Amino acid sequence: MNYEKRGVSATKEEVRQAIIKLDKGLYPDAFCKILPDYAGKDDAYVNIMHTDTAGTKTSLAYLYWRETGDMDIWKGTVQDALVMNLDDMACSGVINDIILSSNIARNKGLVTGDVIKTLIEGAIEFIEKMESMGIHIHHAGGETADVGDIVRTADVGFTAFARMPKVDVMDIKVQPGDVIVALASYGQSTYETAYNSGIASNGLTFAKHETLSYYYSENYPESFDPNIDSEYVYTGTQRLTDIFEGHTVGQLLLSPTRTFVPVIKSILDKHRKEIHGIVHNTGGGLTKVLHYIHNVHIIKDNLLEIPPVFRLIQNQNNADWREMYQVFNMGQRIEIYTNATTAKEIIEISKSFNIHAQVMGHVEESNTRKLTLKTPHGDFEF
Repeated sequence: MNYEKRGVSATKEEVRQAIIKLDKGLYPDAFCKILPDYAGKDDAYVNIMHTDTAGTKTSLAYLYWRETGDMDIWKGTVQDALVMNLDDMACSGVINDIILSSNIARNKGLVTGDVIKTLIEGAIEFIEKMESMGIHIHHAGGETADVGDIVRTADVGFTAFARMPKVDVMDIKVQPGDVIVALASYGQSTYETAYNSGIASNGLTFAKHETLSYYYSENYPESFDPNIDSEYVYTGTQRLTDIFEGHTVGQLLLSPTRTFVPVIKSILDKHRKEIHGIVHNTGGGLTKVLHYIHNVHIIKDNLLEIPPVFRLIQNQNNADWREMYQVFNMGQRIEIYTNATTAKEIIEISKSFNIHAQVMGHVEESNTRKLTLKTPHGDFEF
């Protein structure tokens, strides 16, 4: 895979082998690891602690900032890091009263103090927006480090903690007969102020090098891993200010990761008991669900439309479609497994937030774990 040749893995097989002997918590098939209530010592409650970062999105924000001077682009990056935690936890049932701690690392010689200030302001603005929607998030401070020997530009991450009733845990128990509702990652929801490309925060190493021009290698060598074979460095034709289907390339690649927590909260308030699993299509793209199922065959045969950002990435070097579906969410970032009746109501709830949703597949019996993607560009088995 071209992704792996750029030093990243969609399957994270080495990481999975490293943690294979670790305890998987109270609910081994839950989207996040769920622990006993160490904080409150109450058997009726559980604890969840989760950590994630904006990943390669920060290096793209760095390029955009250096090229355009637009400081606000960093607010999108801090949202990326926040949402990669919050939406993972929402898939396990956590939709409120979350405590956050930030971890921002930078190369001080390249990333100014104004960037740090903007990142912190962006986090507070996002938390305030969620508060206005009835979702309570509490910022506990964090760490800001100048580590130029380690970080080439900047790294933005958060650790999140929540305590919730055990009865509210959303385990993943996908069953034959379930239908799969996909929630679109693209468009403009009622709580967003601009069009969202749907790129989120996965596969950005692939997207960056597949799409952008070698100009960035020559002018910003700090923006990529020098160990990557030069054959795979910035192999595209685009500059961040170029236009593709009505949007700049920078806007498409740097759209802040949309949070689905307001939507999931509304869905769980009404249908928690009817849902057999919520999957956040992050690392692994549309194959993510394979980590949480056993003897079932997942068939995704009515996928959402591929939004412009993924067409942009694919057509630069005619990227393999199988790899595209394994790396990116391809327009559908949240999957909900449920019955057909509840699916219709979930679709209506999603539409009330101006987020397109549709039944995109179903689940069949199998003697093994299996996934079939039926796409406009071929059928792929995993």
